[in-house]
Formats: sequence, C-alpha cells, structure tokens
Amino acid sequence: MDREDEIEMEMGAEAVAQVMAPPSRFRRVCVFCGSSKGNKTSYQDAAIELGEELVARNIDLVYGGGSVGLMGLVSQAVYSGGRHVIGVIPKTLMPREITGETVGEVKEVAGMHQRKAEMARQSDAFIALPEF
Repeated sequence: MDREDEIEMEMGAEAVAQVMAPPSRFRRVCVFCGSSKGNKTSYQDAAIELGEELVARNIDLVYGGGSVGLMGLVSQAVYSGGRHVIGVIPKTLMPREITGETVGEVKEVAGMHQRKAEMARQSDAFIALPEF
C-alpha cells in the first residue's frame, strides 16, 4: 500500500484531492465568464470543474457577481467547496444578472470600468472561460 492509498483510507477520496493538489502561489483568481450557460454543455462542465479545482487548490474566487449562467455555476462550485467568493457587479446589471440567491460577498460598483478595476485589485491571476 502506497502513501496515497493510506491517505485515501484515512480521509476519503474528496480529501485526497485537496491533499494531493499542488500548492498554489495564488490566493484569489478572477474568472471572467458569461451570464448565460453558453451554447455547449462542455462550457458548463468546464465552469464547474474550474470551481472544483480552485477549491482543491485552496484558491478563492473573484468574478462578475451574477447568479446565472457560467458565473452562477463557477461561483456555486467554489462557495459549496468552502472557499470565499467575491462578486463584483455594476448596480445597473444587478436585476438582470442576479436572479436567484447570490453566494459569498457581493461588491456593488458604479459601472463596468469600476468593475474591472475592482476585480483586478482583488485578484492575483485571471482566467477567461468561453461562452459561445
């Protein structure tokens, strides 16, 4: 029995993924993605997988603040995994992009320029997901 098998027996498969994931030098990653679910189910799967990978590497999420589409999927995956989520959203987009319950912290800003600036200020790295 090797060390990985011993860890799995002691902690369970989900905990193994967290122990075995390489450490990250990033504390927070900003994910740019859409408020729609995209034209391919693979985009939805990728958003969820990305969220799970951030959790496994103990990385918090900064994103566009919406509760719908790919934004909703990635934020829910990170939040469900116990990591901190910061959503940054312009006041004018709140009725359209927040249709359900939000997760984590929501920072309301005046417009798109402030949104991007705040997201950059809060993040150590950036990832963009496709939508169409």
